[in-house]
Amino acid sequence: MTLTDRGGDLHGAAAARLGDDGQRYTRNRRALVEVLAATSRPLTLPEILERRHDVPQSSAYRNLAVLEATGVVRRVLSQDEFSRYELAEEFTDDHHHHVMCSHCGHMEDVAVPDELEAELERVAEDLARRLDYSLDHHRLDVIGTCADCRRR
Repeated sequence: MTLTDRGGDLHGAAAARLGDDGQRYTRNRRALVEVLAATSRPLTLPEILERRHDVPQSSAYRNLAVLEATGVVRRVLSQDEFSRYELAEEFTDDHHHHVMCSHCGHMEDVAVPDELEAELERVAEDLARRLDYSLDHHRLDVIGTCADCRRR
């Protein structure tokens, strides 16, 4: 079920997803969801805490783990030491991929043209079928060196 299916209410959808798992939508969980909803790229924990000084670090770690386990948040691994977090796609109605720097770990969300997205989906479905999988979704991570790292 997408956010749109739940009436477009991000917080209502997050509360419902947590409730389905016997969890509550606490003030700190709501604060983390708000931070992630207000950004255009996955954020590290330090970046999240910079935006919400009122959320203690230990609480942020615990609550991100719960939000990830219930499918509200997705953890995106990069080439550096930090995990990054973003809202799960069903909570954004925004299918996207990532471009990440293999040196500094910087990461950006990117959308591809509809025609290319359709081709990626077709290739993913074909690959899954050949390997006897049922495709849930696909993800494309492009890894390279960002302009800042190339200048260094």
